[in-house]
Amino acid sequence: MNKFVTFGEIMLRLAPEGYDRIVQSNKLDVFYGGGEANVSISLAAFGKESYYVTKLPKHEIGQSAVNELRRYGVITNYVIRGGDRIGIYFCEKGASQRPSKVIYDRAHSAIAEAKKEEFNWKEIFKSAAWFHYTGITPALSENCNEICLEAVKAAKEAGVMVSLDINYRKKLWSREKAGTVMEELMKYCDVVIANEEDIESVFGIKASGTDLTAGQINNLGYQVVAKEMFDKYHLKYVAITLRESISASDNGWSALLYDGANYYTSRKYDVHIVDRVGGGDSFAAGLIYGITSKMDGQSTIEFATAASCLKHTIEGDFNVVSLEEVETLMKGDGSGRVQR
Repeated sequence: MNKFVTFGEIMLRLAPEGYDRIVQSNKLDVFYGGGEANVSISLAAFGKESYYVTKLPKHEIGQSAVNELRRYGVITNYVIRGGDRIGIYFCEKGASQRPSKVIYDRAHSAIAEAKKEEFNWKEIFKSAAWFHYTGITPALSENCNEICLEAVKAAKEAGVMVSLDINYRKKLWSREKAGTVMEELMKYCDVVIANEEDIESVFGIKASGTDLTAGQINNLGYQVVAKEMFDKYHLKYVAITLRESISASDNGWSALLYDGANYYTSRKYDVHIVDRVGGGDSFAAGLIYGITSKMDGQSTIEFATAASCLKHTIEGDFNVVSLEEVETLMKGDGSGRVQR
């Protein structure tokens, strides 16, 4: 059992050069990205047999997205072709005190209008070890909600581990709708991944002693949150990323992991950000890699946090780093010195 499966929407990302604003730009750079696709690409880079499931149009833009996945070693055998359009998002990178901004243009995309009958989950999960998706996918449409529910049920029947990155997006649905949908999906989940805002937004569980606007994080408060989530939903692991937002350009980055017996807290990285999109996805991939590689709890959270730290230094959604680079940072070499 060595297949790692992710399911979601890969989008066309259009972005001004550097730190230009959209309103001042005469051209936009093209990237591809999306939560689960980002995870799939990281897992492939770490040597895992990584499969990505989605639906994309048959036209050239859809094919370009498939080509991009294949370029990084992702297996696309289960990508359904059809529909009229690929989702788009515009990303304006922030700097200093000016925040980044994302504008979605993803309504009526191929995956949002996909039908559950198009996905043969029994076949997809043959010999699979892990299934990962995010809370973004069921937010896309009622169809996607139904597909996600069918997928997690099939995964559990096949004995596949299921991880969910909550990834609440207020531009896609309300807190109330997210809470109702995610409550049902949580019944089939083994591993929950969240940032410091997601659990409060979707489940109403708030960490004490934390002020996100001021960049103040209380680790002990999040230990309580992790245990509450673990106990309520009978999970195997809860992981929470902790972002101390000093500005759009500089963040403190760390994470914690709870396995029902012990809490593990990573070292904190002071990150000067090149591109933070995909930071949580690279963390999720690192966590999955650590757990399935039989790392101990401390090594798992250190590996995941180091992988995500490196992603913040890379343009685009994808964390194009090697296993060796993550291990080097994880072991303490964060000097950034030239390697010759």
